[in-house]
Amino acid sequence: MLTAMVSLVAALIALFTSLLWGTSDYLGGVLSKERKVIGVVGTAQAMGLVLGALLVVITGQWHKQLLGWGGYGGYAFAAGVIGFGSLLAFYSALSSGTMGVVSPIASLGVIVPVVIGLVRGERPSQLQLLGICIAIIGVVAASGPELSGLVGAKPVLLAILAGAGFGLTLTFMQFGSRSSPLMTMTAMRLVMVLTFGIMLSFSPKSSDIRRSDLPLLALIGTFDLSANVLLGVASTMGMFSIVAVLGSLYPMTTVILAAKFQHERLARIQYVGIVLSILGLVFIGLGGGA
Repeated sequence: MLTAMVSLVAALIALFTSLLWGTSDYLGGVLSKERKVIGVVGTAQAMGLVLGALLVVITGQWHKQLLGWGGYGGYAFAAGVIGFGSLLAFYSALSSGTMGVVSPIASLGVIVPVVIGLVRGERPSQLQLLGICIAIIGVVAASGPELSGLVGAKPVLLAILAGAGFGLTLTFMQFGSRSSPLMTMTAMRLVMVLTFGIMLSFSPKSSDIRRSDLPLLALIGTFDLSANVLLGVASTMGMFSIVAVLGSLYPMTTVILAAKFQHERLARIQYVGIVLSILGLVFIGLGGGA
């Protein structure tokens, strides 16, 4: 009974992260249409780093193991480098394509942590496996217009590249979270900011961020860090294969926000995709698993 309750809490936390991620992606995509992508990604991560460092000081998490298989350092470094490149590809896709369909394509990277979770011995119930498959199919359906070739190939290719990177990033985040979710995500952002600084040193004009953009970037960075930390926490409470799928439903939030505020028109197949994703959630929630 207690195990089932803990798994339910983990699922709810993962779902909440999808709302935070979807909102962050929407705001970042909107700003990337007006500003250079490198500046948007780098500055947002710097804002998240400030928040993460503050939380580390408040919670005293700095004493957690840094190096070795049981530490978070190596995983945070890998997640930071891969994650930064993935975000650059993703925001570039969002700025050049239709946000409501680029985001679902990128979220297919969840297949990577799902497979890794199963290989590591996680055993979702048959109903949960069905729910995972239905949710992933729903995400593909939500990508219908892009996959049909009605738009250019560039956003699609960038989204696929971003998705593969996100899948690896999620996996490294989960490994590091076994030591400390907060330290993993904060160190990850430190790596991202250092990478941003190196890129700026070679190309100072690659960022055109203005002071008026900082409040929005702070919000993006806060939502992104919060989603990362919460997903890390959820991954230590429930099966990673399920938590990763629930957290990767963020495109549904992006789709709805883009339709509401950017007036992006959704095809019928995209509505079908949203319904299938919700149905998949229900099956995952009703299943047991071990």
